[in-house]
Amino acid sequence: MCGYSEGDPTYRRPNPFFRTQRSFPLVDRAVRRRRQALFLFFFLPGIAMSSWVTRTPDVRDQLGLSTGQMGLVLFGLSVGSMIGILCSGRFVSRFGTRPVIALGTVLIIAGTVVIGVSSAVPSAPLVTAGLCLFGAGMGGGEVAINVDGADVERITGTAVLPTLHGCFSLGTVIGGSAGMAATAAAVPVHWHLTVVALVATGILVYALRAVPAGVGISAAPSTPGPGQVRGQARRSKPQVWKDRKLLLIGAIVLAMALAEGAANDWLPLLMVDGHGLDAAMGSLVFVGFAAAMTLGRFSGRFFLSRFGRAAVVRASAVSGAVGLLLVIFSDNAAVAATAVLFWGLGASLGFPVALSAAGDSGPDQTARVSLVAIIGYVAFLVGPPALGFLGDHYGLRSAMVVVLVFVASAIFIAPAADTSDRSAAALEIPQPTRPSTDPAGQHQGDRS
Repeated sequence: MCGYSEGDPTYRRPNPFFRTQRSFPLVDRAVRRRRQALFLFFFLPGIAMSSWVTRTPDVRDQLGLSTGQMGLVLFGLSVGSMIGILCSGRFVSRFGTRPVIALGTVLIIAGTVVIGVSSAVPSAPLVTAGLCLFGAGMGGGEVAINVDGADVERITGTAVLPTLHGCFSLGTVIGGSAGMAATAAAVPVHWHLTVVALVATGILVYALRAVPAGVGISAAPSTPGPGQVRGQARRSKPQVWKDRKLLLIGAIVLAMALAEGAANDWLPLLMVDGHGLDAAMGSLVFVGFAAAMTLGRFSGRFFLSRFGRAAVVRASAVSGAVGLLLVIFSDNAAVAATAVLFWGLGASLGFPVALSAAGDSGPDQTARVSLVAIIGYVAFLVGPPALGFLGDHYGLRSAMVVVLVFVASAIFIAPAADTSDRSAAALEIPQPTRPSTDPAGQHQGDRS
């Protein structure tokens, strides 16, 4: 028993979101700067992604593509993303999060430049190549950022991932607003994306210094022997895949990430082709979706601390399902545009809350967060091109029924996000001790 009381200056009242929390040390300046840097690294791809999304109608028209052909172009984003997310976990385990975040950001910047240049040529293969670079950077870098964010959660004892993903949504609001303005003012796509790349470069140079080296590197076992290390690695990997609760958490992430990814890639075109809005109004609806996502993620900590993960995930899935239902089946453009706000609120918290749950679900936090993040980014980046093929044959509104089915299923598997019964055994949470010196000069914990 630690002997700490509320009168002690180092005492912290436990956060109900972390039910196994004891008393974490006060967050020092380096951790605050690190957290702010992670916020910027999520803010950056939000700006870049929304800048591309708001210009998709213009890019499609410049390239002269159909909806199905645009789906093929978007497949470049999926291919790059698959490469990034499949390599990210291994790279983080070997090199740590910092170099993977840096490489991912550089690829996002390079991809943005290539997309802008190739839209001016115009060349569909070059746009596809640029999206491939962009996807590799986003898929690989964001897995590393999530691992680093989960580590900050462990250090601080507070919910960081919802706010982290909220910064992505905030970036989409700002980038989407700028994209809407650029669309209305007929600014060429290549000039618009060049400015975005310059802003992203400045963020990279400023923020990377605050991310420490070595986070996420797999620790070597205490008993030496390369054969034993390889054997332990082979045994640890299937244990994660065989964890039923972790796979259910992954299913939640898959459904909610598909809802977010479908909107990010297709919402402007869905409102233009499916509800008869012009390109500027389609971009405005996307900005509304991004604003709803931002509101949901920045307010997530409040609701999580009072209702718990399972209730928040279930409410999010209900909101997302209602929004999608109205967007798909309502013929009134105003009703559909309003329903997008429910869609955005519903998609806002499922991904980050499930990542937090994955980190608490058992040992080897890096492997668990990486696995669930990979599932999420597969849905986020591979699902939308598949929706493009369906949209080419049945229309984009009908294609969104697939997303509706997945989101509705998350309502029933939401209890998997509650890991309170396992987190105490899974996490090694530091317990504070009041140091005292015995006659021999040895420091020991308070025995009171």
